[in-house]
Amino acid sequence: MKNTRNFAIIAHIDHGKSTLADRLMEYTGLLRGGAEQYLDRMDLEREKGITIKAQAVRMPYRALDGKEYILNLIDTPGHVDFSYEVSRSLAACEGAVLLVDAVQGVEAQTVANAFLALEQDLEMIPVINKVDLPSARPDVVRAEIEEMTGLDAGDTILISAKNGTGIPDVLEAIVKRCPAPQGEIDAQFSALIFDSWFDPYQGVFVLFRVVQGRVNKGMRIRFMATGAEHEVLNLGVFSPDAVYVDKLSAGDVGFLSASIRNIKDVLVGDTITDAREPVGKPIPGFKRIKPMVFAGLYPADNVQYEELRDALEKLALNDASLFYEPESSTALGFGFRCGFLGLLHMEIVQERLEREFDLNLIITAPTVVYRIVRTDGKIMEIQNPSEMPEPQFISHIEEPYIRTSIHTPSEYVGPILSLCTERRGIQREIQYFAGDRVIMVFDLPLNEVVLDFFGRLKAVSRGYASMDYEPIGYRESKLVRLSILVNKEPVDALSSIVHRDMAYKRGKELVSRIKQSIPRQLFEVDIQAAIGSRVIARETVKPLRKNVTAKCYGGDITRKRKLLEKQKEGKKRMKRLGKVELPQEAFLAILKVEG
Repeated sequence: MKNTRNFAIIAHIDHGKSTLADRLMEYTGLLRGGAEQYLDRMDLEREKGITIKAQAVRMPYRALDGKEYILNLIDTPGHVDFSYEVSRSLAACEGAVLLVDAVQGVEAQTVANAFLALEQDLEMIPVINKVDLPSARPDVVRAEIEEMTGLDAGDTILISAKNGTGIPDVLEAIVKRCPAPQGEIDAQFSALIFDSWFDPYQGVFVLFRVVQGRVNKGMRIRFMATGAEHEVLNLGVFSPDAVYVDKLSAGDVGFLSASIRNIKDVLVGDTITDAREPVGKPIPGFKRIKPMVFAGLYPADNVQYEELRDALEKLALNDASLFYEPESSTALGFGFRCGFLGLLHMEIVQERLEREFDLNLIITAPTVVYRIVRTDGKIMEIQNPSEMPEPQFISHIEEPYIRTSIHTPSEYVGPILSLCTERRGIQREIQYFAGDRVIMVFDLPLNEVVLDFFGRLKAVSRGYASMDYEPIGYRESKLVRLSILVNKEPVDALSSIVHRDMAYKRGKELVSRIKQSIPRQLFEVDIQAAIGSRVIARETVKPLRKNVTAKCYGGDITRKRKLLEKQKEGKKRMKRLGKVELPQEAFLAILKVEG
């Protein structure tokens, strides 16, 4: 254990985390030169340049003092949607390399993940990457690290992960500055799970860090949160490919398989223990992941419904945080209500379904979970506007808020301020730092962020602003259900929950878009937006008309009037009996996420 070091690399997207991991593996002899993003195994990870699934790799290293060390690198996702997985991965480490781009400087997720690491009491090693670029400004970035994270950046290591400059210094710093793991090898066995995945032949694989004791092949283990018990069939470590071993001891990082058929038995952050001699209490910090954002997923062609169900089942095997349940809509037919950790998670699930399973999907506008306190004191949680009770039964409604931290160059402060104010944001603080950097902190309703906030933020800041957020609980808001009626018939798929002050604008927008997409009928069609029984916006689709007076050539005006009245009565009767069928295109135009 004295010669083991467990560490993670923390960085904002595109700051060179996966490239640094490649160079470390090359230097320690695990990889030959030329490998790129070796730990990002999924096509989506390579294309988007982000890490989606955590990985762990064991590297042997002979230090300058001649001692042999084992370095366990835990490669964590950096995106805000996966911050719980990041915190669990960091709990399996004793140290972290804080990697910052020498050109872009400290950004939102650099700070967020640095604070996560500091909360876990990790030893931080600041490293500035891409110093070989002509626009690199390492001195300014060093000052930013000190100002924004409070770390001492005096012994910051300057590297270029692309061409390998400074890599030996990073390895020496990990060996010297990261503490060795703590834990008793002879104590009762306990281990922390920080990732899992499903293999169609061997069932669920669990990636974990042994906190104390040891685990052997054939041992009966228990997952403490779910109570499931299994016998260990295989144990191994990644170095960089799977190497099978007979036992793992305190301080080791590895994987196991135990013929686990249900991935719901294995939860990130849970504790594994010996089923015969379990530990008294689990490793602290575990929480069940709850979806933050909900959206409807429907096949564009209803024939693909069964295929979509099978695809979701298979995807959920590899992604325990994906929630789904069947739902139907009069407009779009049969589909699924899906819950996601955030917008990036939603985008990844949609892309994987379309690519890996060859599906053509319609995804409805995302919504969040609202909390309704009824007049009888009962509390309901809803994500679908159709579940909302009538206004007379509602005491008040609460919506989820997030604390958003936006990092931007100072010239874009004005446009970002007006964007956040327009989205009902409450300004908390604005801090100015060296090198023309500003951090703006707002409390924003999650409902206002899920649609197109990120796209708008990039537009007003010309792509320079970055944001990070964390949930801060529920707050009471003046929310109402905005219903859409076509000829006084409510259309469930188009109803939404909006803030009372925004209802008129949103209602007017919706009815005008529906008017453009409904074909004209033989009778007049009324489109209304209503809150409860009060109509707040209305548009009318004029009927197709036959010229009934064409055959009248002169004569008394009363004859023409009589024919027009007769036509008017006929149209009234048709309107009473006629049903308006909204075409699928109308729903697609309205429901599809904009921006």
